[in-house]
Amino acid sequence: MIAAVDARQVHKHYGSLHALDGVDLRIEQGEFFGLLGPNGAGKTTLINLLSGLALPDGGQISVLGCDVVRQYRDSRRLLGVVPQELVFDPFFTVRETLRLQSGYFGLRRNDAWIDEVMHHLDLSDKADTNMRRLSGGMKRRVLVAQALVHKPPVIVLDEPTAGVDVELRQTMWRFIQQLNRDGQTVLLTTHYLEEAEALCGRIAMLKRGRVVALDSTKNLLSSISGCRVRLKLSGTLPADLLPQVIEQNESEYLLSLLSYQALEALLAELRLAGVVVQEMALLQPDLEDVFLRVMGHTC
Repeated sequence: MIAAVDARQVHKHYGSLHALDGVDLRIEQGEFFGLLGPNGAGKTTLINLLSGLALPDGGQISVLGCDVVRQYRDSRRLLGVVPQELVFDPFFTVRETLRLQSGYFGLRRNDAWIDEVMHHLDLSDKADTNMRRLSGGMKRRVLVAQALVHKPPVIVLDEPTAGVDVELRQTMWRFIQQLNRDGQTVLLTTHYLEEAEALCGRIAMLKRGRVVALDSTKNLLSSISGCRVRLKLSGTLPADLLPQVIEQNESEYLLSLLSYQALEALLAELRLAGVVVQEMALLQPDLEDVFLRVMGHTC
């Protein structure tokens, strides 16, 4: 099967900065794929190359088999991109904005789909409102709607929920998940790692322009051994347990354990020291733990 997105040995320089350094990435059709990394890792650069906003200095990128340089028109029609920045035209209403966006792809009489998209993003009551009168969260919804008006088979979301409220996140993710279930491929970049963990089947992590981790979300999570326990104590933690402390706030401690079996030994030592456990919560490893380990130990 042809890949939804196929990047092979992609390089990009900005002066002396090697923004992308031989990136290889294959995203299959129908995947909900996460692209993670710290600021400056190359995520947005890769998306700019994918969408034709910049040209690679080396390598090749294709969307459903269409080369993004040699077959720009075809590849661009296959993509719907939601950018990080709030870019909008202040002279048009929401409906006019979406009609114009449809026109860029040669679509006429697209109002039925525009109405459906606005409904799913809770924009229907703002259809005739001028763009400059919308809140930041509403403008973000319009950006998502613009990316979807031509029904692209591949949707790229670059930090789509940055700085927006919980209601928008839930509304948008319900709609995007439905589109994904219907067969559309989704590529997501986000700093909200809990979103990536909940939504993405596979994840790639970028650091300094290179892919430093690529696997299913399940496998990435299982790569972290042990667990963490949060305790609120009536007394002082015994000194020999201090090396296991990750965080401390007065009488509350967050400790790292090598295994779940180590919990009983920990509690036994606290009892022996006469320290009473007032509250306890056992925490599973999450994607943030994986992310910090990969970014902290991969050159």
